[in-house]
Amino acid sequence: MAPPEHRATAAPAEPFFLEGGAGPRFCLFHRPAGACRGALVYIHPLAEEMNRTRRMAALASRALAAGGIAVLQVDLHGCGDSGGDFGDASWDSWKADVALAHGWLRTRLDCPVGLWGLRLGALLALDCARGTRADRLLLWQPVTKGSNYLTQVLRLRLAGELLQDGGSKADTAALKAALLGGAPLDVAGYTLSPALALPVDALDASVLVPPCPVHWFEVAGTLSPAATRTIDGWRAAGASVQAHIAPGQQFWATPEITECPALVEATVNACRETADA
Repeated sequence: MAPPEHRATAAPAEPFFLEGGAGPRFCLFHRPAGACRGALVYIHPLAEEMNRTRRMAALASRALAAGGIAVLQVDLHGCGDSGGDFGDASWDSWKADVALAHGWLRTRLDCPVGLWGLRLGALLALDCARGTRADRLLLWQPVTKGSNYLTQVLRLRLAGELLQDGGSKADTAALKAALLGGAPLDVAGYTLSPALALPVDALDASVLVPPCPVHWFEVAGTLSPAATRTIDGWRAAGASVQAHIAPGQQFWATPEITECPALVEATVNACRETADA
């Protein structure tokens, strides 16, 4: 939970809709307290992870705004309260939504504007960083290899089929082949389109060397091997990356709504130090 002083001084979020290419995008704007010291577009994770993490995103957004960092939360195409069906969403439409939100902040605030992504949203932030001219990246538990992540998602489909009478002889390779053939897949109540799944499958964070300073956060005791390899590679390529560890539960994966106060605190502190630098 955010520290009491953040909860006391955070202004209510301002809801509105941005007109996107495939319908309106629902947004929540967290106006900064006092002078604006920076701004972030928050990019949520995929499907049920989005629902599980809404509270943490809200807590962190309020805490950041109380510290002078504006936050614009946007529901991507087909997600949450935004227009369109999830099955019609594509990686390109999501990138367009991020660019739209980033541009909205740029035209209204005289301060650096960056991207803050969680899980798959962090990989999306990385992919968008050059096109949006992001001034900074804030990455929470980022997906590092899209193909591995897609495999995990498709296993949810297989698990559901195993519970049905007769089970299924399909495997993740067969499901990926179906996507390559242009067939959408129903996974855990969501229709996953090839236009969304296949670009994710092709992405590898290690080659997306960020063009701006990065704060990388993991909820763990130590950095994961994948994170260490990616960060080391980025630094060798000249990127500025600061890694942070926050103890707590993996709130994006727990069946109940879970908070990680240490992550909120570490994020606010990192943004404060960046603004003061």
